[in-house]
Amino acid sequence: MLLDFEVQRCTRRCAATDRSLEPGDVCYSVLETQGSDIIRKDFCLAGWNGAPAAALGWWKSRIPAPSAKKIKLAPNDVLLELFDQLADRLEQSDLRYVLALLLVRRRVLRVDVSDLETSPDDPVDCDSECMTVYCPKRDASYEVLVHMPGADRVDQIQQQLSQLLIADAD
Repeated sequence: MLLDFEVQRCTRRCAATDRSLEPGDVCYSVLETQGSDIIRKDFCLAGWNGAPAAALGWWKSRIPAPSAKKIKLAPNDVLLELFDQLADRLEQSDLRYVLALLLVRRRVLRVDVSDLETSPDDPVDCDSECMTVYCPKRDASYEVLVHMPGADRVDQIQQQLSQLLIADAD
C-alpha cells in the first residue's frame, strides 16, 4: 500500500501558545499522525520544545513577508539525481532522508507502507528503521534509512539543500 498525503499550509498560529506567527518570525513545523490523517502543527520559537518522538518529520523556517519572492526549487529530475547520488553515502543518510521527505511532499515519491523489509540487492543496511519509497516516473522503489538529523545537523542540512537546490540562495 502506498501512502500519499498532502501537507497542509502553515497555519500562521503557534500550536503551543496560540500566538499569531508574523512575517519574519522563526517557525518550527511538525508532521504527526492522528488516526489515518497527517497533521501539521506550527510553533513559534518560544513555543518550541523540540519535535515529539512520534513525529514523522519536522523543519525550521521563517514566515515570509507577503511581498516576498517565491522560492524556486530545482526541477524534480535534479532532486532525483541528488537522491540517487546520496544512496551510497551512509555518512549523509540524514540528508538523503530529508531529501526523500521533500520528494514525497512534492509528490515525486510515495511512501510504501506495505513493504518495510529491505530487498537483498539493496545496499542500505536496514537493521535500523527504513522506509520504502516508490517513484512512479521511474517505476522504481528505494529503501531509505530513517535517520532524523540531530540538532547539530539541522542547520547544516538546510543550508546545504538551499545552496544546492534553491535558485539565488545565499
